[in-house]
Amino acid sequence: MDASWRQVAAGRGRARGRGTAVPLSGNGVPLSGAGGGRAKGSGGAVPSAPGPRRAATPGPAGHKQRSAGGEAPQPLWVGGEDGSGEDGSELISQRKFEEIKKANQAAARKLVEEHCSSSSEEEEGDEDFEGKQGKIVANTFITYTTHTDGDVHELEKTKQYLNEAFQAGAMTCLICIASVKRNQAVWSCSGCFCIFHMPCIQKWAKDSQFLVSSVTDDDFGKKDYPWPCPKCRFEYKRSETPSRYYCYCGKVEDPPLDPWLVPHSCGQVCEREFKPSCGHKCLLLCHPGPCPPCPKMVTTTCYCKKAKPIPRRCSAKQWSCQLPCGRKLLCGQHSCENPCHAGNCQPCPRVSRQKCVCGKKVAERSCASPVWHCDQVCRKTLPCGNHTCEQVCHVGACGECPRSGKRSCPCQKSKFSLPCTEDVPTCGDSCDKILECGIHRCSQRCHRGPCETCRQEVEKQCRCGKHTKRMPCHKTYLCETKCVKMRDCQKHQCRRKCCPGNCPPCDQNCGRTLGCRNHKCPSVCHRGSCYPCPETVDVKCNCGNAKVTVPCGRERTTRPPKCKELCSRPPTCHHSSQEKHRCHFGPCPPCHQPCQKVLEKCGHLCPISCHDQALVKQTGRHQLSGPWEQPAEPAFIQTALPCPPCQVPIPVECLGKHEVSPLPCHAVGPYSCKRLCGRMLNCQNHTCTKECHKVTEVDGCPGRHKAGPECLQCEEGCSKSRPAGCPHPCVLPCHPGKCPPCVQMLRIKCHCKITNLYVECRKITTADVSEKNLLSCCKNQCPKELPCGHRCKEMCHPGECPYNCNQKVKLRCPCKRIKRELPCNKIRGNQVSVECDAACKEMKRKASEIKEAEANAALEEEKRRQQAELEAFENRLKGRRKKNRKRDEVAVQLSPWQKYKSYLFPVCGVVVAVLVWYICHHAD
Repeated sequence: MDASWRQVAAGRGRARGRGTAVPLSGNGVPLSGAGGGRAKGSGGAVPSAPGPRRAATPGPAGHKQRSAGGEAPQPLWVGGEDGSGEDGSELISQRKFEEIKKANQAAARKLVEEHCSSSSEEEEGDEDFEGKQGKIVANTFITYTTHTDGDVHELEKTKQYLNEAFQAGAMTCLICIASVKRNQAVWSCSGCFCIFHMPCIQKWAKDSQFLVSSVTDDDFGKKDYPWPCPKCRFEYKRSETPSRYYCYCGKVEDPPLDPWLVPHSCGQVCEREFKPSCGHKCLLLCHPGPCPPCPKMVTTTCYCKKAKPIPRRCSAKQWSCQLPCGRKLLCGQHSCENPCHAGNCQPCPRVSRQKCVCGKKVAERSCASPVWHCDQVCRKTLPCGNHTCEQVCHVGACGECPRSGKRSCPCQKSKFSLPCTEDVPTCGDSCDKILECGIHRCSQRCHRGPCETCRQEVEKQCRCGKHTKRMPCHKTYLCETKCVKMRDCQKHQCRRKCCPGNCPPCDQNCGRTLGCRNHKCPSVCHRGSCYPCPETVDVKCNCGNAKVTVPCGRERTTRPPKCKELCSRPPTCHHSSQEKHRCHFGPCPPCHQPCQKVLEKCGHLCPISCHDQALVKQTGRHQLSGPWEQPAEPAFIQTALPCPPCQVPIPVECLGKHEVSPLPCHAVGPYSCKRLCGRMLNCQNHTCTKECHKVTEVDGCPGRHKAGPECLQCEEGCSKSRPAGCPHPCVLPCHPGKCPPCVQMLRIKCHCKITNLYVECRKITTADVSEKNLLSCCKNQCPKELPCGHRCKEMCHPGECPYNCNQKVKLRCPCKRIKRELPCNKIRGNQVSVECDAACKEMKRKASEIKEAEANAALEEEKRRQQAELEAFENRLKGRRKKNRKRDEVAVQLSPWQKYKSYLFPVCGVVVAVLVWYICHHAD
C-alpha cells in the first residue's frame, strides 16, 4: 500500500485551461473514454477513498453527480471553456478537498488496522480464543485416550500441526522465511510433514539436482540424482518433484479455500495408511502432520500367550501380562524368569563351570555362552608324525599335515612329491609373474619372496593427459599445469596441478547473506540457494520470564509469548491494589474492579467498574487549514467520569398489586406492570380487561381478586356451557349461577332414520340411555332386513336387529321330491334337514338302469359299424370286378333296434321328464 503522502501528491494541482466536465465512476476515477482520456493541464487523477462503490445519480445538465450517504451531491463541472466563473472554481476546489480528505482518512484507517499493536483487551481475547481452541483440539483427540492404553504423547506432533494450521502466521516456509497463507499453494514433506510454498520447493528441488549433477561435466544431466527435503534431508527422486497442488491426503487437486476447514484441507476423511501399517486407515478429516496412532479396537493376547485375549487399541495391541515368561533359554537348562516380554528372551544370567572347546581349561562362565575358546595352541601330533597342530583351541580333528602331498615351486610351474620334512626347491625356470605395474612380468629365475620393482622405461602420459615423458614404469608422472575448470560452485577455478578432470568440490566458504538477513551461509561455496538459517532466536515478553524460540529472521514478525507472571506496576486509580493481570507490553488495561464509591442521594455503593481513567475522545479540535493538510489521528484523553444513577434494585408493588418487581433506586415510584387487571367482575364469569390500574377497596373488604369501581362493567351475553346435546344459547344476559332449563323443541330422527320426532330439549339432555331410546322410538315396525333376507318383526329400536327369524321356509330333500315347511332360524343353524325315502331311491335306481341300457346299445352299434368298415376294406384289397362284387355281396338285414333307435331316445327323455314332474307335484 502506498503511503498517504504519495496518494495526496498524486492529486496535487488545480485544473488549468479548459473546464470540461469529466464524468466519474462510482469510486471517483475518470471513466475510460470520457473526454478522450486525462484532461491536459489538470492535476492528474483525483484519488478517492477505497471502499464500496457509491451510485452516481444524473445531474441537472445530463451529467452525473456523486451521492455519498446523506451528503448533498456536488457538481463535477466548471463554468465555461475559458475558465471564467468564481463559483465554479470554488465548487471544484471544495470537491477536491473532500475527496482528498476521505482518501487520507481511509489510508490512515487501513494503516492502523494493519500495523497497530493489539491492546491488552485483544490479548486477553486472543488468550481466551487460544484456550477455547486448545479445548476443541483436546476434545478431538480425547477418544484416542479414553480406552485401554491410550497414549497422549504420541498425539503431540499431530496437535502441534493442527494448532499451527489454525493460527494465522504460525506456519512458516523455511526456504523463504515467510508465512504460509490459506490461499497459497503448498507442498508437505512425507518425512517431517513440514510445509513449504509450491514455487519455493520447486526451485529448491531444481537447484539441488543441478548442484549434485554438475560435479563433473561427464555425467551432467545423465543420471537421476535425488533432491533432499530442506528440513529433514529426506531424499526424493527427480520424478517426485511436486508439480501440482494437492490437499494433505492427496485426494483433491487445488482444494478450494473454505473458512470452516483446516487450511489446504479437502474436508474428506483422510484414509491414509497408518505407519507402521496395521491394515487400518486414518479416520480423521484431511489434516496436516502425521496421522495419530491407530484408534481401532482389536482383541489380542499378551506376549507370552498366557493371558485371556482382551480388547485394546490397535496402536497398543502389544501388551504384557507381567507374569513370568517361563520359556526355555538357549542354554537348555534354565527358564526365563523375566515378566512377559516381546521378542526373544534375554541370555541366561546364571553362571556355571564350563570347559573350553579343546577341554584343556575349565572356567566359570555365563550360561548364555557355553561355547568358548581358550588361548592354548592345540599341539597335537598330526598324522604325519613329524609336525604338530598349530591352531588355537578348535573343534574337531586337526586334519592332514599342510606339507603332505604334491607341492609347487615358488613360480607354480613345477610340482614335486617330497616328504613333509623337506622344503620344495626352485625349478630354475623364469619367474614370469605379473609385477605391481600390472603390465610387465618378472624376468628373474624362480625365487622365493616378492618380486622386485619394475624398472623398465616407458612413454608415460601425465594425469591430465597434456604431456608425455619417458621414465621408469614404477614412477608416476605429474605435470605442473594447473586446471582452469570451474568447480561445482561455478565461481572458483580448480587450480590443482595435473587435474584429470574430476575436480574436487570447492572448499571455500560461501559467505552469502541468508534469508534471515542476520547471518551468512556457513557452508562451503556452492551453487544454487543456500540452506535456511540453522540459528534460532528467543522472543521474550516484557519482563523476560517467558520466551519462545523461532527461526532466525522471524523475530520481527512474531508476537511475544503470553507470560504467566503477574504485572507488578502500581495502580493508577483510587483502589489500593490493581486487578491481577499478566505481564504485557504498553499501558496496563483499564481497572475492572467495582467502584464502591458512596452515592450522595441514596447512600448505596457504586457497583460498576472503575471509571477513574476512562478514555474520552477529545472534542473541539482545530479545523484543517487547507485541502492538503494530513488529518491527525483521533486523540483520546484519560479523565474521571461521574458515577451513573444508582441501579440498586428496590422491590416495589405495581398499582394493581399483581407483582413486586425490583426497580432501580433512582426510578422508584408507582408503576403499572402493563398486564390486564384480571379482577373478577360482578357477573362472576368475566374479569376486568383494563391495563393494570389503581383499585379502590369496596365495603372495607380488601382483596386482590375483587373488582372495584374503577374496573369495567360486564356487558356481554351469557357464555356458559350448555348441557351436552343442547344447541340453544342461554336467553339471559351474563349472570351468576346456573342457566334455566331449555324448553325449546328439538327435532330428532327415530331409530329407523325415517320419521322426524319433536321433543323438548331438556327431556333429551336430562334423560338416561333407556329414556333416550324410548323418546327416539316411532312405534312402527323396523324396516331393516335380517341376514336371512326377511324383514325384522321388532318395533323401531336402536342398534342391530335380533337374529331370531321364525318365518316358515320350505325345505326339500336332495332329489327335490319331498318338501317340508320349517322356521328360518333352525334352517340357518343347520338344526333340521330332509332326507330322501325309499321311493326316491327306487326312482334313482330306474333312471340309472335306463342310462346303462342306452350305454350298452351305443357300444353294440359302434362295434357293428367298425365290423362293416373292416369288411369293406378287405373287399377293396381283393381287387374283384364290380360284377363279382355284386354277386358276392350279402344282404344285411337291420334289426328293429337299429331302425328305430333314433326315435326311441327323444321319446324316453320326454317320458322321464313327465314322470319326474308328476312325482314332484304330488309330493308338494
